[in-house]
Amino acid sequence: MAADDHHSHDHDHGSELSEMQVRVRALETILTEKGYVEPAALDQIVENVETKIGPHIGARIVARAWVDPEFKRRLLADATEAVNALVGYDPVAAHLIAVENTTKTHHVVVCTLCSCYPWSVLGLPPVWYKSFAYRARTVIDPKGVLADFGVKLPAETEIRIWDSTAETRFLVLPMRPSGTEGWSEEQLVELVTRDSMVGTGVARSPQEAAR
Repeated sequence: MAADDHHSHDHDHGSELSEMQVRVRALETILTEKGYVEPAALDQIVENVETKIGPHIGARIVARAWVDPEFKRRLLADATEAVNALVGYDPVAAHLIAVENTTKTHHVVVCTLCSCYPWSVLGLPPVWYKSFAYRARTVIDPKGVLADFGVKLPAETEIRIWDSTAETRFLVLPMRPSGTEGWSEEQLVELVTRDSMVGTGVARSPQEAAR
């Protein structure tokens, strides 16, 4: 390969990285060279983020609770223990609490100070969750916030707000949609949305899932 070609090749690849990615790569290189981090450990963290955490984990937890009364009991009693036992590794760095939506009570999770979020079971938080508007409005106008998300609750439904912290995170167990009697856990997983596990949404109906 000619020198000019090689230079062009490197330049093309370098241009694919954003300024933030370049900074992260430089920081990673410095920390590795100084012995503060191990490349293998970083690779494992990246693999965990890509494959072992995210909304699909939360959806699996919810679907299991819908079909397994004993697991549901354990989840509501000690979500950290129940989730770690189900997933097969320890994804919960902070104390996790599960709260159940019912016809009488609807739970919504927010972090009023920053953006604490149960990333181990829901993945990275959406932009709106981190916004000041959501963090401020949810505690003073929860029904208005839910309406913005398309969630309309009966007037008599009590809305409870849970404020996440660095030590305590929350997972909402949404109500199981009607018309799913006899469905398998795998089928039910497809009805669980990220927003329904935050409380700003509800689980999909079978009709919505079919569409």
